[in-house]
Amino acid sequence: MDNFAVVCSSGSYRNDPDGSGPVTHFAHRWTDGGVDVATAFTGAHLLHAAIAACVLNDLYREAEKVGLPLDGVRVEARGGFRVDWSSVGVSYRVEIDSRADASAIEQLIETVDQVAEIPKALRAGARVTRTP
Repeated sequence: MDNFAVVCSSGSYRNDPDGSGPVTHFAHRWTDGGVDVATAFTGAHLLHAAIAACVLNDLYREAEKVGLPLDGVRVEARGGFRVDWSSVGVSYRVEIDSRADASAIEQLIETVDQVAEIPKALRAGARVTRTP
């Protein structure tokens, strides 16, 4: 079972339908126009949405720290599951619309790949427990 894709987009990339599912709009503190999240409402999709949203947020946060202008951001996260619903892994792809040079954008993406909290937690093997 694969292709549980989610797209989070902002700025110049908002409202760009891509077939990932229904689009929900959220206010966002770093973008005047907010963020669109295209996804179906399943647990698998929402897991991937958490990754895409975290990366998008951190791109804006880290860009602000170094004064890098972002006109638009699109993050697509996707992955699959085995028959027993264990994950086969998640991959994400980033697109950035910016006046900054390509090397600065690539450095931003590399930085975010190291600091983004949700991907970091999942890479470390997040423990999930039920409480009564």
